Amino acid sequence: MSHLLTDAPAGFDFSHSENQKMIGQMARDFAERHIKPHVAEWDEQQHFPLELFKQLGEMGLMGVLVPEEYGGSGFGYAEYVTVISEIAKVCGGIGLSLAAHNSLGTGHILAFANEEQKQRWLPKLATGEWLGAWGLTEANTGSDALRMATTAVLDGDEYVINGAKNWITHGKSGDVAVVMVRTGNKGDSHGISALVVERGTPGFSAGKKENKLGMRASETTEMIFDNCRVPKTNLLGAEGEGFLQAMKVLDGGRISIAALSLGIAKGAFEAAVAYSKERHQFGQPISSFQGISFKLADMATEIEAAELLVMQAADLKNRHLPVTKQSAMAKYFASEVAVRCANEAVQIFGGYGYTKDFPVEKFYRDAKLCTIGEGTSEIQKIVISREVLK
Repeated sequence: MSHLLTDAPAGFDFSHSENQKMIGQMARDFAERHIKPHVAEWDEQQHFPLELFKQLGEMGLMGVLVPEEYGGSGFGYAEYVTVISEIAKVCGGIGLSLAAHNSLGTGHILAFANEEQKQRWLPKLATGEWLGAWGLTEANTGSDALRMATTAVLDGDEYVINGAKNWITHGKSGDVAVVMVRTGNKGDSHGISALVVERGTPGFSAGKKENKLGMRASETTEMIFDNCRVPKTNLLGAEGEGFLQAMKVLDGGRISIAALSLGIAKGAFEAAVAYSKERHQFGQPISSFQGISFKLADMATEIEAAELLVMQAADLKNRHLPVTKQSAMAKYFASEVAVRCANEAVQIFGGYGYTKDFPVEKFYRDAKLCTIGEGTSEIQKIVISREVLK
């Protein structure tokens, strides 16, 4: 196959494997049966369906990337992004939580824990017995993570953590969290360390749950640390490596958000196509009008372009090749495509698109987070431009 992208590495293949087709169908069937009937209720009530993630764990979808020896499914990134996009086509919030668990909390431990730590935490996370969280962001340090205020001071064989993390997926319900803490000077990339904190540890509690525009079925809360003591053995890697670890984790996390964006865009597009064929005006389906059909053409083209970027990033990640630029491109483009497709879907539905009786208003609300979480679109442009100008 000729390379569709000028710098696509040799061997890059856009075709879907049998594993992708199989796991995609499994995720699709699960979403139709267990998520779709409850989407409106969970969104309206901001209900985080913890029991659903136990079911996802039984199917192996809480440890898609975790090797079988630790209780996971042992798949690669191509299968992983397929799962996330299929779930997100039905509910962005559930897709977001599934992505955060797999690529952030579990993914950080998988990438940087020692063997004893992997044996301790991964089997519970990969099977869905435990839910994972990941804490980087703080109230005053979003993109400027190096100036975080949460500290960890070594006292004998324990670290004493003080501070708070904000906008944390599963900050209340998570059983274990990987938390970035300052162990050195502010602004020093070697002054941040990664500690694993288990729920129930004295001094570790949940704060305010955020009342959000979209992704309302995904729990987002503060995590608060008040003289929280964790053993030194909970340190991932060496002291001072946490920030660099987090940046590598975010490379994979951006692929997750790109896949999430892709699913939302596809969900909005498919709903718009179906509606445009059913809705008649002036004696014909509105899909026959150029004003509508051209919108669908633009949506379809952008979705396919986004999918190619996502799958290219997944392929590089699978082969352990540098992925910083491609993951940032995939995340940036796919998230903006999700917003545009959701916006156009609402427009195609007209007045009905503005009501909660149809799915596109939720896609519209859910999509916006994709341009913000795990690095805003503006941050992605900084990352991409730095890579291009190297």
